[in-house]
This record gives sequence, structure tokens and C-alpha cells, in this order.
Amino acid sequence: MYKCTTLGVLNDKKITMKTFCISLFSILMMTSCTNPTETGAPIPGNFAHTVYFWLHHPDNQDDRKAFEASLNKFIDQSPYITTKHIGVPASTDRDVIDNSYTYSLLLTFKDKATQDQYQEELAHKQFIAESSHLWSKVLVYDSENIR
Repeated sequence: MYKCTTLGVLNDKKITMKTFCISLFSILMMTSCTNPTETGAPIPGNFAHTVYFWLHHPDNQDDRKAFEASLNKFIDQSPYITTKHIGVPASTDRDVIDNSYTYSLLLTFKDKATQDQYQEELAHKQFIAESSHLWSKVLVYDSENIR
């Protein structure tokens, strides 16, 4: 037979484990539905730096692991980056989509001056030195925020 355990008393009412769990679940659901990143707010940073990499051997798992490790180490060390995203081509198929690249990197910075510092930092130069032999092509698109 089911036995209801009393956890305490609030306003002359017994608080059971069932009541507690339902209340906790409700609170968690309400707070998880208010994620500020889902509000359509602009991403932080006034300067976006988007880089596309084509590896020489995109199917070589050792090359991919080496590239990812080097890239993660580099962007985790940089004090200049505001936001970061490492990606691979999405499984989308429309005439306007170029998904021929192997990896994409999207970084934002406070401003162009901060991005200029990032370009000269040791971690960035080390990443290029240890990983440039892995790629056959790199394209960079920089943009400044207008909104």
C-alpha cells in the first residue's frame, strides 16, 4: 500500500513528498521556459568573425580530431573572444547553401580593435602553425554590427 511521507507543515497543511515533487517540477518547468537566448536578442559583441575551413582529408578521423583539439585549445585560451561556435555543415539542402566546407567557426568580439588583438595573440598564431597543414582552403567573413 502507498504511504505518503510528510516532509513538513506549511500554513497548517502537510507537505507530502508528492506535493513537494509536483511543486519542484512546476518551478523547474517555468524557469526552463525563459531562456534569454531564445528571445531573439542580438548576440553579444559588435564584431563577428566567421571562418570556414576545408580540410585536405575531411574523412580522416585523425585529422579531424587533431584539428578540433587544436581549435578548442586555441579558442578556450583567447581572452578576446566574446562568444564562440564551432560547427560542421548542417544537413540542409537548398540552392543558396554551400555546405562544402568541413568546419565553421563563428566568433564575436567587443569591437574591431579587440578582434585585431586576437589576430596577433600567441594562441591564434600557435593554432595556425600547428593546424594549417590540415586544411586546403580557408575563407573568412568579418562583419560589424549595424543593429
